Amino acid sequence: MNKREDTPKDRGCLVAVIFFILGLGTLLPWNFFMTASMYFNNRLNTSEWSNGTITTRTEYYFNNWMTLLSQLPLLVFTFLNSFLYQWISERMRIAGSLVVILLLFILTAALVKVPMEEDRFFSVTMATIWFINSFGAVLQGSLFGLVGLLPQRYSAIFMSGQGLAGTFAALAMIFAIASEADSESAALGYFITPCVGTFITLISYMLLPKLAFARFYLDSKSKSYELEPSIQLLPTGIPETVEGCETASDPPNVSVVNRDPNKAANCVSEEEDCKQAFVPPQPENTSTQKSSVLQVFKKIRVMAFCVTFVFTVTLSVFPAVTVDVKTVYGGNWERYFIPVFCFLVFNVMDFSGRTSTLKFKWPSKESRLFPALVVSRVIFVPLLMMCNVQERHTLPVFFSNDVMFAILMLFFSGSSGYFLCLSMTYAPQLVEPKDAETAGALMTFFLALGLSLGAALSFPLRLLI
Repeated sequence: MNKREDTPKDRGCLVAVIFFILGLGTLLPWNFFMTASMYFNNRLNTSEWSNGTITTRTEYYFNNWMTLLSQLPLLVFTFLNSFLYQWISERMRIAGSLVVILLLFILTAALVKVPMEEDRFFSVTMATIWFINSFGAVLQGSLFGLVGLLPQRYSAIFMSGQGLAGTFAALAMIFAIASEADSESAALGYFITPCVGTFITLISYMLLPKLAFARFYLDSKSKSYELEPSIQLLPTGIPETVEGCETASDPPNVSVVNRDPNKAANCVSEEEDCKQAFVPPQPENTSTQKSSVLQVFKKIRVMAFCVTFVFTVTLSVFPAVTVDVKTVYGGNWERYFIPVFCFLVFNVMDFSGRTSTLKFKWPSKESRLFPALVVSRVIFVPLLMMCNVQERHTLPVFFSNDVMFAILMLFFSGSSGYFLCLSMTYAPQLVEPKDAETAGALMTFFLALGLSLGAALSFPLRLLI
C-alpha cells in the first residue's frame, strides 16, 4: 500500500498492539470452553450412593456437544453476517458482541460456585456455548472488515493474536492447575481469565477511534465496504516479520479464512498480489462479467474437498476423543497430561504447520499427490481411537504409552494446519482475479461445512470406542 505524505504514524505501535489484542479476544470463547473440558466432565459425570450402591449418572458426552454447538453457529453466521452489517452498525456489532461475550463468561465463572443439578447445569452450559460462539462469529467477521481497511501488516498482527488464543487458553489451564488450589477455586480463576481478557479487548476497541493513525484509515475509507462473513476454529496466525508487503507476505497461514474471501484469495505467494490483499476493492470494470458460482466451483472443487476433509478429520477426534485419553502414569502428572499433550501441543503444532507454508509449499496445487495426502490423514482417526481412551467398551487399546499419543498429536495437528493453509491459498490461484471473491466465499462455506461434519461425526466415533 502506497503511503501518502500526510499519513500519521502509529506512535508506540499502539494500533498494532490493539489489533493483536482484538485478534486474541475473538477466539477466547471457543478455546476456553474447549480447554476446560475436564472441569465440565468432572462436574457432569459424577457418581452417587443410592441404597448402599454406587449409581452412575447420565453420560452427557460434553466434548461432542460442545464441539457441535460451537461450530454450528459459525456455519449459520457465515450467511447471516453479510446481512447484519447492512442493518447494524459496526460499533454495535463489535462492542455489543464483546459485551455479551463478557457477560456470558461472567455467568460461567459464577456457576463454578453455584451448586446445580447435573441436567440443568448441562443445559445452561450448552446454551452459553451456543450464544457465546454466535456472538463470537459476528465479532470475527466484523473485526476482519475493520482491520482490512488498514495496511496489510495489521491484518498479519491481528491474525497472530488469533493464533495465540489457543495457546493462551492452554497455558491458563496449566497455571490454574499449578496453583495447587482446590478444583473449585482453580476453575474460578481459570474462567476469570477470559473475563479480564474480554474486558481488555473491549477497552482496546473503544480506544481505537481516539488514535490518529486508526482514524486516518477508518474514517477515510468507505464504511459501506464490509467483509464477507468468515470462520475461525482452531488457532492460527501469521508471523509479524515476513519479507514482502510491509511485514507479511504469503498468507498461507491466513486465519482459517476468518477474513474476507476476496482478500484471502488475493493473499497468495506473489508479492504483488499480497500488497493488494487488504486494499478495499476498486470499482470493477462493468465489461468484465464474473463467472457463475458453479463455474468457479468446478475450478476449485479439489481444494474445496481438501479443506472440508481436513476439518472433518480434525474435528471428528479433537477434542471429543483426544481429551479422554488417559496417562499410564499416576501422581501429579495425571492432572497436566491433557492440558499439555492434547491442547498445548495441538495449538503450538497447528500454528507451526500454518507458518511453515511461508517457507515452502509442497505438493503443488496441480499435483494429484496433494488431495491424496489430505485423504491419508484419515489414518489418524483410528490411530487416536486406539490410544488409551477411557472409558471404552468396544475397541482394544493398542497405544497405551504416553509418548505414542504425543507423537500422534504432533503429526495430527501439524498436518492439519499445513494442509488447511495450502488449500485456502491454492484455491484463489485456480480462478481468474475477477472470480477471486466467489472462490473465497465458496472456500469459506466448505470450511464451515467441514467443521460441522467433523463435530457431527465425533458422536458415532466416540460411541464406537
